[in-house]
Amino acid sequence: MEFDYFRSDNTSNNKPQNLLTSGWRPFQRDLDWDFLCELLQNDTKELTQKTFNIASTFAEVLGRNNYTWWANLLSVASDNTRYELEKFWNYITPDPQSPDHRYKDVLTTETPILQFVSRNSIPIDYVLNRLQEIAVLRVLQILDRPDVITQYYSERDFYFPVEKFINWERLDVINTVYAYWSSYDIWLQIEPYDRGRRQYTLMAKDLAPLINKATYDLAVMLSGYQSRVGKVHSQYPIRTFPQEIQSFTDALQQAVLNQNQLAVVVHGEPGTGKTAWTQAVAKEILMPLGYVIFILDHDAIANFVPPTYLEKICIIINEADNLAQNRASEIAQSNNKTEHILSLLDGTLYQSVIDDSGIQIKQRLVVLMTCNTTERLDPAMLRKGRVDLIAEFTQRFV
Repeated sequence: MEFDYFRSDNTSNNKPQNLLTSGWRPFQRDLDWDFLCELLQNDTKELTQKTFNIASTFAEVLGRNNYTWWANLLSVASDNTRYELEKFWNYITPDPQSPDHRYKDVLTTETPILQFVSRNSIPIDYVLNRLQEIAVLRVLQILDRPDVITQYYSERDFYFPVEKFINWERLDVINTVYAYWSSYDIWLQIEPYDRGRRQYTLMAKDLAPLINKATYDLAVMLSGYQSRVGKVHSQYPIRTFPQEIQSFTDALQQAVLNQNQLAVVVHGEPGTGKTAWTQAVAKEILMPLGYVIFILDHDAIANFVPPTYLEKICIIINEADNLAQNRASEIAQSNNKTEHILSLLDGTLYQSVIDDSGIQIKQRLVVLMTCNTTERLDPAMLRKGRVDLIAEFTQRFV
């Protein structure tokens, strides 16, 4: 069953008073003597000029000859004079906290994710976007209430009292909103879209621990236009399989612990429990180790690149002999799926260029493949270094 976090279709009335009535308050800038001393030392000329300008403005207002003294005094409170004073005050006081956009780790999502079915949109795009949305919203659930929430609108800074914060869907977002968690050193940026849609962006020096926690126990299934993001289900525990399969599973578990990348092929006649075994391995071995499970059909595999924000990924490919077929055959020559699966096993598809700003530079990948026979597989599939473990299932199980 698909998760539904923070679904909201509320729209905001773009008026400043709407912010006030929904709980936002004008941000009061306080004088910071350390900040003022830095201005005096590092921007003396500009500070001096602005000080003379504001003094000149007040002197001009108070010294007018065509008005009485009390009228001049009232003019000090005019909109123009208050505007000039506010500009000067904003200059000599520090701005509200804002994120450091040099943070290495950034994860963003639009919400809610909409599914479009067209020639330009393929199902794997939707399910990967949905997974990323869930990851971001789960991180926000873990972070809970922030230390500060600010919003800039109509040339004024507003803040939302954190003690009144309930959840993000009930927060009025008219312009860009920033939130900060000091204990995690993480910023959240929210941008409003039409019809209640928003973009959430997390920024931090190290997001990986929170993402790993947020994506724990997640599984993705995609078959045709049917997709699910939920938990992996296994009908048969590993201990119910024949003894030789349990021994092979022990070897696989050790390899998972020792290797960053592992590819496994199990083959046998229909009904020998190959698919059930992959689900049992995913649930009992890989999921507890923090792997996100992807059960993908052949079309999804042909367009799949592992998300860089995930540290550990398991891909389950059923009937791989229909995917990575011998390229000498006419059927295999009519598509590029064999090349794609080979590059996926090699790591060349997505690790040929490493982005040093990525959240997960060293990603761990496990590929579990089932097939009725290895005879139709391309010989390059079974070369040393691509497939690490092979087992044949001979006993009827299902």
